[in-house]
Amino acid sequence: MQEGYDCVFGSRFIKGGKVIDYPSHKLIVNRLANFFIKILFGLKFNDTTNAFKIYRKDVIEGISPLVSHHFNLTVEIPLKAIVRGYSYTTIPITWRNRTIGVSKLKLKEMGSRYLFIVLYIWLEKHLSCGDYHLSKKRLLLNQRFKSNG
Repeated sequence: MQEGYDCVFGSRFIKGGKVIDYPSHKLIVNRLANFFIKILFGLKFNDTTNAFKIYRKDVIEGISPLVSHHFNLTVEIPLKAIVRGYSYTTIPITWRNRTIGVSKLKLKEMGSRYLFIVLYIWLEKHLSCGDYHLSKKRLLLNQRFKSNG
């Protein structure tokens, strides 16, 4: 953030990142889902489903309204930020499997929610004519400012 990025995303799967004790079936589903998102959006970012993320306040305001009510929020926010033109960088993180308790994330239940939000944002990217894109917003604000000035 101090380098000027709008968003910082953690990745378990870049140089310096680690996963410790990741259940193999969840790892396979995770890598497939992230590969699908990466290809669909043409991203270099490879860990969209990871929850370690930092945003500037104006990014959160600029990606409203949010649709997700579950874990898929971890995918909605970064994808909207990227699609709408906010800058981002990735940093390596270490992810450790829980040692106490049981995860509330149910793959079958959440799969359709993740797919819905990914396709929703893909449609925004391709069908909104850039209406939500940051550069278009800035251009419109500048035009309004000049016409009111």
